[in-house]
Amino acid sequence: MARYTGPVCRLCRREKMKLFLKGPKCDSVKCPVERRPYPPGEHGRDRARQGSEYLAQLREKQKARRIYGVLEKQFVNLYEDATRQGGITGENLLRMLETRLDNVTFRAGWAASRSQARQLVRHGHVRVNSKKVTIPSYSVKKGDQISLSDQAKAMIVVRHNVDTLDRSIPAWLDTTDEGNTVSVRDYPLREQIDIPVREQLIVELYSK
Repeated sequence: MARYTGPVCRLCRREKMKLFLKGPKCDSVKCPVERRPYPPGEHGRDRARQGSEYLAQLREKQKARRIYGVLEKQFVNLYEDATRQGGITGENLLRMLETRLDNVTFRAGWAASRSQARQLVRHGHVRVNSKKVTIPSYSVKKGDQISLSDQAKAMIVVRHNVDTLDRSIPAWLDTTDEGNTVSVRDYPLREQIDIPVREQLIVELYSK
């Protein structure tokens, strides 16, 4: 499975904002964005002053990719699927990203970051309608029940996340079984997706 394996704090610095890719570290004084709020590299401070319409569009696309941990080819495929659906393309794209199984695992509060959620899914610790699913990009549907395996419920890291993470469950998910199961009440609306991305700029970028 292809995935980004480099330093994720560089990704946040490149976007000049916290993308919360490292879980609790992002809220601590150790967060590099707090100490060096400019792009990485020898000419990072110079790049911070540059700007154009294309650059703004590119940065929004990169920001969305990095928040959800999606590679370029996957993102392009999602965008093409979003254009074939009815409604607003940008909102369709964000809805498809939100309903990925790794993101639902993150939203449920079982993982401190989306990368940790992806690992839980890949290792077979997540169930969809009582069946093991090990594909992080699996798209959940309305009415699906997503739960932790019995082994995962006893894992120290999962219990720690459930007990300590100060993260509210989004309105489009319902939680039961002491937080060990969530069900998809409905597909998320744009106002229920709390990521700092201007999706219209992404549509403009790919429409050229």
